[in-house]
Amino acid sequence: MNPGIVGQATGLFAVTNIDDILILSLFFAQGAGHRGSARRVVLGQYLGFAAILAVAVAAAFGATFLPEAAIPYLGLLPLALGLKAAWQAWQRKGDDNDEQEVTEDGPTILEVAAVTFANGGDNIGVYVPVFATAGVGGMSVYAVVFLILVAVWCCAGRFFATRPVVAKALSRWGHILLPLVLIAIGLLILVEGGAFGL
Repeated sequence: MNPGIVGQATGLFAVTNIDDILILSLFFAQGAGHRGSARRVVLGQYLGFAAILAVAVAAAFGATFLPEAAIPYLGLLPLALGLKAAWQAWQRKGDDNDEQEVTEDGPTILEVAAVTFANGGDNIGVYVPVFATAGVGGMSVYAVVFLILVAVWCCAGRFFATRPVVAKALSRWGHILLPLVLIAIGLLILVEGGAFGL
């Protein structure tokens, strides 16, 4: 394995996925205290990132699954999930904590995967030219490094979500922050991509 490519892959992953740490922290905080929630977040993150890699690799080989004009509309996924989370938080605002713990099981694998994939539209745009010039061997190194770093990102997200100060803040405000972050990401993807003529 070429150390230069490993370093480039590490830097590229960090730059294109820095916002995922916040989202992962919110997902981990949302599922705190619910059995299997952390596993669902990790599996969802891997599923979503594997889909990003699959599309980027296919596009690098010239077989694009998504036309470039469709990528901005991926913003509808986090927007819809954010609106759903906001609606659920609004419905529960009068409930006591015991009832909330019974009804809320944390994020599902598909919710995490959908947000990861939708938030990865810019990743695809960056990865495709890099993969196209790296060749099959280089692309394999990038993919392995990226998949290892997904685990590091999940650990970092869980770490931040379990720090007493952060955990207390996320416990108190996470039900508001998660919908806001998801809605903001969705709108940002839509606006930056020019979806609906924005």
